[in-house]
Amino acid sequence: MPLPSVGLGGLQVSRLIVGGNPFSGHAHKPGGLREEMLDYYTNARIAATLFACEAQGINTFLGRADAHILRALREYRNQGGTLQWIAQTAPEMLSLERNIREAVAGGARAVYLHGGWLDQQWEAGNVGAVRDGLAMIRDQGVPAGIAAHVPQFHLEAAEQLDIDFHMVCCFNCGSVHAGRGEQFVLDDVPAALAAIARLEKPCIAYKVLGAGRYDPEAMLPRVYGAIKPGDMVLMGFWTKQHTTQVGDTVALVERILAGAPAPVAD
Repeated sequence: MPLPSVGLGGLQVSRLIVGGNPFSGHAHKPGGLREEMLDYYTNARIAATLFACEAQGINTFLGRADAHILRALREYRNQGGTLQWIAQTAPEMLSLERNIREAVAGGARAVYLHGGWLDQQWEAGNVGAVRDGLAMIRDQGVPAGIAAHVPQFHLEAAEQLDIDFHMVCCFNCGSVHAGRGEQFVLDDVPAALAAIARLEKPCIAYKVLGAGRYDPEAMLPRVYGAIKPGDMVLMGFWTKQHTTQVGDTVALVERILAGAPAPVAD
């Protein structure tokens, strides 16, 4: 079966979404991978990767609302690129409201509040700040979502706030934003998947491979088998190390969604 799409706040979004972390050097691994990603992913290579996603039936890109991604997307669209953009707010920007306005002006079709920022607000009891952020997004006429690294935060927020979609991290790795190191423990995954199953609104599962630590042949069937039929999965692609990664991943997802077993390796 071809890669299907599902509804998200009036948008039709492919059940596999391409993520922008590798484009911005967010490797979430120690060592020199960050610098390698930044050197490799020129705007031309970003565009080439996005066009490869288009060719494979992915119709949505998810990335930060910062100057780098805005510029890369402009160049990609000037070449005829058609992927729709779901924007993540960038906490380093001085004004959340301005950041949201600039994202939508730059073509974002939906916006969500950054997971590290939301973790901090929720831990501090600043529900009002999150509510205000969602209102700022809706004021721009696009669907408003939240990300969080703690599954319970999503469940609590869903009871207290009007949220169009949830970005649910498969690993409780908020430590990467709090300066406590890179923590991707498989024991975190069941709680995240259980939260997605309970949340009424559409969910996008992210960091499904633990920032490249785990095998897609093992993790993707597990994730797609647990999330709701209207939910999606986000994946970044590191094409320097795996030149056919986009096509290989889409083929795997199509087999999973069709209920067919993966081929046995020789």
